Amino acid sequence: MIITLVSAVAQFGVSVNHNMVDYLPDNTPSMQATDLMEEEFDEPIENARVMVEDVSITEALTYKAQLEEINGITNVTWLDDVIDLKTPLELANKDTVESYYQDDHALFSISIREGDEVEAIDKIYELIGDSGAITGDALDTATSQKMATSETLNAAALLVPIIIIILIISTTSWMEPVFFLTAIGVSVLINMGTNIFLGEVSFITQSVAPILQLAVSLDYAIFLLHSFSDYRKQVEDPKEAMRLAMKQSFPAIIASASTTFFGFMALAFMEFGIGADLGINLVKGILLSFLSVMIFLPALTLTFYKWIDRTKHRQFIPDFKNVGKRVLKVRIPPLLLVLIIMVPAFLAQSQTSFIYGFGEHPESTRAGEDQRAIEEEFGKNTPMVILVPKGDVAKEEELVQDLESLPYVSSIFSYVNTVSSAIPINYLEDSMIEQFYSDNYSRITVYTKTDAEGEAAFSLVESVRETTGSYYDEAHLLGNSATLYDMKEVVEQDNKLVNILTVATIAIVLLITFKSISIPVVLLLTIQSAVWINLSVPYFNGSPLVYVGYLIISTVQLAATVDYGILFTEYFMKVRQKMPAYQAMKKTIDDKTFAIFISASILSSVGFILGFTSTNPIVSSIGMLLGRGALLAFVLVVFFLPAMLLVFDKIVEKTTLKSNFYKEKG
Repeated sequence: MIITLVSAVAQFGVSVNHNMVDYLPDNTPSMQATDLMEEEFDEPIENARVMVEDVSITEALTYKAQLEEINGITNVTWLDDVIDLKTPLELANKDTVESYYQDDHALFSISIREGDEVEAIDKIYELIGDSGAITGDALDTATSQKMATSETLNAAALLVPIIIIILIISTTSWMEPVFFLTAIGVSVLINMGTNIFLGEVSFITQSVAPILQLAVSLDYAIFLLHSFSDYRKQVEDPKEAMRLAMKQSFPAIIASASTTFFGFMALAFMEFGIGADLGINLVKGILLSFLSVMIFLPALTLTFYKWIDRTKHRQFIPDFKNVGKRVLKVRIPPLLLVLIIMVPAFLAQSQTSFIYGFGEHPESTRAGEDQRAIEEEFGKNTPMVILVPKGDVAKEEELVQDLESLPYVSSIFSYVNTVSSAIPINYLEDSMIEQFYSDNYSRITVYTKTDAEGEAAFSLVESVRETTGSYYDEAHLLGNSATLYDMKEVVEQDNKLVNILTVATIAIVLLITFKSISIPVVLLLTIQSAVWINLSVPYFNGSPLVYVGYLIISTVQLAATVDYGILFTEYFMKVRQKMPAYQAMKKTIDDKTFAIFISASILSSVGFILGFTSTNPIVSSIGMLLGRGALLAFVLVVFFLPAMLLVFDKIVEKTTLKSNFYKEKG
């Protein structure tokens, strides 16, 4: 309790990182380019666009001056930076003018210092009022930052009562659910508090890890207290009953914790740091939950077990008798259905169109409305910055002309086409040239008409790199599209590694648990089919899927729901020693469906609540996938797994060490 109280305070000292770019490996081209630009130039790349309505040129210049005064804004670019406003606008390049000013709407490109996003965005909204609009990375970061804590609390406020109701239904004492939640709640708080030793966590870890840890490890507490309850009926001394319960439930808890532990451990091997951040946090959480259930919960229960006795209530849900008979009657159609859709689902889940960045804000939010308003007036506009060695102005001019001819390029901001290649830089003041040249590099900003990511954006990144590479041996590209392109390359490699590691480690745990070659194959096929079907839904819906969500769920769903299969198969193998396969399966379905349903309904509730309460597209996507995945895993374990175990009963017997299956006499 002392450690819990210290951790509850310490968690407020853990900083949360809302910038996904920080989790890319340092050796990716866009990260190296960003570091180089920070060394060479004072002005960073723009990370927000601000639109104001119904303004004249003079009023727009006043807004620009006011934006420049806001703390945290390091640079504001507008029309006066690219053309001479003393010249009539009709004589200037039409495309250039309309990139910044049209129909009495002014659009400013701004740079907000990292760490100041929330304060700066709030000040900008104060300045521009309800009719203005903001979009860009800085807004994404500020929105994520503001929502993270409040949304986690909202999700928890909805979730805890739902879990309590589910647990009350599944137990025969009003106090037992409090004991379950206390044991796991303590480990969640300690996990969050000990993050102070890591320095910071990602916003995904902050939003997902505590709730996921609670849902995944509640089973451990349920296993122990149910076993304690059974032994209380056999022995008088509560201490002896707890000792026997700990001994009896330990194998089930360690098997359940091990599969989840090693599954989450696979995330820690991701090169993309968000996966590693979440993986380490969940591994630590599972370990703490295990220790809490085996050390803290027995002590808590023995101190207050009389409360459980005094608050007994009747069983609310009738026993699941005859469910097995009904399920086994229809076992062949589910078996054939899953086997038929398994391959298409596997192929479809890898063909889904993915989003690698933050994703789109819901249209119902201010950020979503602002993005739509700016795009309707000025279209899409994503900047990319190219750094090339300084010195050859003629080559630079040729490069700019080539870049201007590329599809989706709307305009280019460089010395050679904004000032003039004919004017030597020595003739100009430093303030005029410092945005274009450093001591060693020339900076060219390319404005594109694409989204930050997608086929067109990534194709353009490749074209810009190829074009620049044909002129210079050394060239660097940075910007949102370049970063997301690199993120795509990194996470696609991660996906292969993480999936292989997850399946391999869980297979080893299953091999050791069941001392069988065939059971791990049957269990992994069951749960992996549920994962594939779940991840193929966005493909058949035609909706894009956040890739980080896909990557995490393909690991988390497998690691978290394989426990249902373990619980089911372990019981079946035990009763199979006493009766024929069909009767053993019927008894297993009757006795274990309810326990698996409780576990799946808790995990599913966690997922759907995260999905519905979070306005962060990544967290929401993970939630919906988790909710649907837990339900699919439950359905496959109850309908598909029994059919598989019956079909392969003879093979399971021959490939399992000391199976001791019941033999019919005769």
